[in-house]
Amino acid sequence: MTETADVVIVGGGIAGLSLAAALASDQRAQLRIILVEAEHSLAYHTSSRSARQLIPSYGPEAIQQLTARTLQLIREREDELPSPVLTPRSFMLIGSDNDVAARASGAMERLPWEEAVQLCPQIEPAARQQGYNAAGLDTTAVGCNTDVLLDHHRSAAEAGGTRIMTGARVHSVQRLRTAWEVGAGSQAVHAAVVVNAAGAWADELAVLSGVATQGMRPYRRTAAVVGADNIPAPDSPMVAAADDSFYFRRDDDGLLISPAETVPSVPEDAQPRPEDLEALIARLDSMTTLGIGSVMRAWTGLRTQVADGLPVVGFDPEAEGFFWLAGQGGYGFQTSSAIAELSAGLITGTGAGAAAGQSLASALAAGR
Repeated sequence: MTETADVVIVGGGIAGLSLAAALASDQRAQLRIILVEAEHSLAYHTSSRSARQLIPSYGPEAIQQLTARTLQLIREREDELPSPVLTPRSFMLIGSDNDVAARASGAMERLPWEEAVQLCPQIEPAARQQGYNAAGLDTTAVGCNTDVLLDHHRSAAEAGGTRIMTGARVHSVQRLRTAWEVGAGSQAVHAAVVVNAAGAWADELAVLSGVATQGMRPYRRTAAVVGADNIPAPDSPMVAAADDSFYFRRDDDGLLISPAETVPSVPEDAQPRPEDLEALIARLDSMTTLGIGSVMRAWTGLRTQVADGLPVVGFDPEAEGFFWLAGQGGYGFQTSSAIAELSAGLITGTGAGAAAGQSLASALAAGR
C-alpha cells in the first residue's frame, strides 16, 4: 500500500514528535505529515531514558540559546496540559576550582564550598578530602516531566492530522523525480521531504537513502535508581561532578545516579553494564554519606552527536528534500521545542525566524 504525504518523519523520539507537533500546528502550511517509528512504541530508545533535568547553563552557547527558547515555549503551553511539565530543581557542579571554572557558564553562579555543603550535606567531609573544593549553582534549572511533554507533542501532532505509524521499520529510501519513496514496514510513503530524526541510526538512514553521512557517533550513558540511607532533601539540587564523572539527585523512588560515561557504541538497544554501576556506587560511597543500597532499576541510552557536539539541523546540501534532525547528544529534551520551531520554519519556507534564529540555523546546518 502506498501513501502520499508532504513530509515523512523517520523517528518517534522527542525530536521527531516535537517537529510533527510544530508542523501540524501550523495552520498556514496545512501539510500532510506521516511519522514512522521502527519500534512498537514511541520514544522507546534514548527519549525514554532521560535524566529529566533541563539545565540552561549546560552546553555551548548555541545549546544555551536553544534551551532558553525551549523553556519559554514549554511555559507558554503548560496551561493547556493536564499536569505541569517543569518543576524547580537547581543544578550544582562540584569539583576542583579549575574544573568548575571551566564548566561554569551562562546562568551558573560560583558558590563557596560551605554553601554547597548546606545545599547538599551528603558531600561533606569526604568529597573535600578527595579534592572537591569548589561549586557552581544554576538556580534556573528545572526538572522535566518528559512523559507529559512527549504525550503533549503526540497529541498535538495527531490533532493536526499527523498519521503516526509504529512498528514500521524503514527498509528502503529512494529519490524519485520529484519526491522520496520510503518503505516502512509493509507500506510505502511518497513525500517531498524526508526528515531524518532517527537518533543513533541517523547515519545508517542516510546510507540507506544514498545521502552522505554526517559523522554521527552514538555514546552510552547509564543511569539507575537506587535505595540510599541518606537521600538528599526534596529541595536539594541535582549534583554533578565538573569533570563529568558522575551525577546524582533525589528521585521519586529513591536516588538517581549516573556514571555519566561517554563510551562509543554501535546503534543498538543499549543495556546497562553491572560493572559500571558497581564502580559508581563504590565511588559515591567513598566520597559522600549517601549510603547507597540496592539498584531498583537501571537503563542506558545513546547520546548521538557529531565532532563539534552541536545538533545537525537542516536540508542536506546535496540531497534535495532530505532534512537532518539529528545529533542532539545529551541536549535532546532541553533543545527540542526550539529546534522543532526552527526546523518547521525551514521546511515550510517561512524562514528561520529573527536574526538569532538565522544564526542558529547556520551553526547547526548539515554539511557545515
